[in-house]
Amino acid sequence: MKLSERLAELGIELPQPAAPVAAYVPALIVGETVRTSGQLPFDNGTLLSEGLCGTVAVTEARAQQAARQCALNALAAAAQAAGGVDRLARVIKLTGYVASTPDFHAQPLVINGASELFQELFGSPHIRSAVGAAALPLDATVEVEVEFALKK
Repeated sequence: MKLSERLAELGIELPQPAAPVAAYVPALIVGETVRTSGQLPFDNGTLLSEGLCGTVAVTEARAQQAARQCALNALAAAAQAAGGVDRLARVIKLTGYVASTPDFHAQPLVINGASELFQELFGSPHIRSAVGAAALPLDATVEVEVEFALKK
């Protein structure tokens, strides 16, 4: 099944790739891969979650949803660079950053919001890192960057 068909089957519409907020491009083809810049949880121009995990203001569920939105934004950026979503074969590597207090240690659970989406879409495993951060751009709770394999 093509990725575009899988997205339609799940009722997922890819967002427009977010415009860069600094001096970089959203995604770049390198050899047989597409690598994305860090993607924030923008949904129609609005951040879905701001602030630190480990505070009352940001629940784990809210942060997971933000990670899922970051993954959708990364997919959209990669698809644009690759010339279409159906050129993407799989996720190779996912790196997730979670703005969190020093005593918050559930970064892997937060980044599951992105990993589970990719597993549902591609049906294949990927490698990943989940990193805690003191702060992220624009006070976003989560940021992800992804490396996709291109179809040959």
